Amino acid sequence: MSIQHRRTAGKPYLKRTWFDYINDLLMLLIVLLTVYPLYYCAIVSVSDGMAVTRGEVIWKTIGFDLTAYKVVFGNDQILRAYLNTIIYTSLGTGINLCMTALCAYPLSRPRLHGRRILNFLIMLTMFINGGMIPMYLQVKTLGLLDTVWSIVLPGAISTYNMIIMRTFFSSIPDELHEAAEIDGASHFRIFMTIVIPLSQTIIATLTLFYAVGHWNAYLSALLYLTDSRKMPLQMVIRKMVIDSDIASMTTGNASSASTETLITESKLKYAIVMISVLPMIIVYPFLQKYFVSGVMIGSVKG
Repeated sequence: MSIQHRRTAGKPYLKRTWFDYINDLLMLLIVLLTVYPLYYCAIVSVSDGMAVTRGEVIWKTIGFDLTAYKVVFGNDQILRAYLNTIIYTSLGTGINLCMTALCAYPLSRPRLHGRRILNFLIMLTMFINGGMIPMYLQVKTLGLLDTVWSIVLPGAISTYNMIIMRTFFSSIPDELHEAAEIDGASHFRIFMTIVIPLSQTIIATLTLFYAVGHWNAYLSALLYLTDSRKMPLQMVIRKMVIDSDIASMTTGNASSASTETLITESKLKYAIVMISVLPMIIVYPFLQKYFVSGVMIGSVKG
């Protein structure tokens, strides 16, 4: 028996080829390029300031200093922006899921009149849209400028995510719907008591998709918000990091700052980046198991 068909523990053993080794090497390289920048931000943010300034922190921490995090969490602007982002993410994700499910369920039912036309018109929005200026004028006309609703309502539903959820709903056996209808259940009751409980996988997947999108969003705030007290965390980070406004968080100014203050400023950027991604890093492991199964199940039947 050739080595390609050798069995190990009751399973066929396949000889690894050069392609497998190259593929493994490329995957490891991609993982390194993806993880190292985040790892670098983490170790720099807690390392000794002088070691960071001298460029000695590369692969591991040198010393241990939480001054940067103390400065960040002692800044009222950061804390307020953090709270704003939590509110926008929670409210926006809730609206997204409700709108997506309410749109996807009727479109998944084969007895809906005009179903094909509605699906076509909705999918058309993925390729054709009014653009930034018409959307701004619409938000302004509705009186939503400088309010929380200008952040969460314009993107209340994603066509792509709706199609995934619609396809998942279509995979639920029709016999369940028919049995519920025979018992006298309304469409809304079927949706709430049968469809939603059976759709936890796709709901968890889309929850993470929507939440990450809201957490990282800054364009809506840039367009529709003018009150600095309502700005989300990403806008504050953009102002501090890109516009080099770090000095405003420390005592003194750049021209008269002490060496310790300058070192703190160099670490603050990394500390701010870490606190901005930390919530998603914490949540992701709990929802990651739903990712592949949710998207794949929602992509099989079309």
